[in-house]
Amino acid sequence: MANQDTEPMSRLLKLAKKFNCFYLSGFHAGDCRAFVVDGQQIGLVRQDVMKELLNYPQVFQVHPEYVQLNPAFRDYAERSAKVDEVLREWRGGGKFIALHGWREEYYDVRSQFNTPPLFKMDRSATSLFGIRKYGVDINGYVMDPVKGLSIWLQKRSPNKQTWPGYWDNCVSGGLSVGFGINETAIKEASEEAGIPNHLLTKLKSAGCVSLFFESERGLFPNTEFVYDLELPVDFVPKNGDGEVETFELLPVSECLERVLSSHFKTTSVPVSIDFLIRHGYITPENEPNFIQIMELLHVPLQTMYNQPHRKHKIAANGETNNDGLERI
Repeated sequence: MANQDTEPMSRLLKLAKKFNCFYLSGFHAGDCRAFVVDGQQIGLVRQDVMKELLNYPQVFQVHPEYVQLNPAFRDYAERSAKVDEVLREWRGGGKFIALHGWREEYYDVRSQFNTPPLFKMDRSATSLFGIRKYGVDINGYVMDPVKGLSIWLQKRSPNKQTWPGYWDNCVSGGLSVGFGINETAIKEASEEAGIPNHLLTKLKSAGCVSLFFESERGLFPNTEFVYDLELPVDFVPKNGDGEVETFELLPVSECLERVLSSHFKTTSVPVSIDFLIRHGYITPENEPNFIQIMELLHVPLQTMYNQPHRKHKIAANGETNNDGLERI
């Protein structure tokens, strides 16, 4: 039997492995430590960040097996303020490239998606702590009478802090503090693409995709809530918030080539692939690595941090119990 590692790898599978490069690295074989708040693992910390955290022992406690936010901080407001103080000091000192994207936009940090938030953090800093982020993506598409299914893509503004000038899905945005999923979808559709409310009545929830990417900016365990939106043939998106340079409508085959190119935002690729699978353009018949790709579109981020993978289970008071278990 041929070894799986020697079997031909399609371009799509190579791309799926790229946007899950951290997941497939085995989490650097233990080089990262769990980030714990109120006895719950909510992230991962790389060695480069850990070295800086050692300078703030009153805020972050670095243990051999995990990093803990000081358990003396008891509530959302206090935790948020203490973390923010450190992050602003780092930003002022130019410590991490990730913080160049600081935008005074905060994400709630939770142990699980539907649990109460433990604290908030500027979105640019979440990658430094491997915080799971949630966003919304809208596939805007047209049933063209000549070209068939065609998809609207946006080219990100060259002034964007992240992925400037890259191609992206029609509409996307993160879940900021105070905004729900559907609420974010409607807000971003209006701001990014000028889609009026009467067209948004056709907005259809289409599940979600998850990935675990790593770049020089840090770790990106991202879950994107996906929506499909059929638009009129004569509708042209128009940006209203300065974050998009242009929009382009592409037939399916050209869209796929654009997604496969090096000019498409890597962490947005799963949304496009998922759309093309659900609409029958990527199938087990035409994609030899179909099953592997399907799996890599749905990395189990919601359970990953809470599996028994570290040698010490972390109690709510910050103490550890020797139970022979390991946490990621």
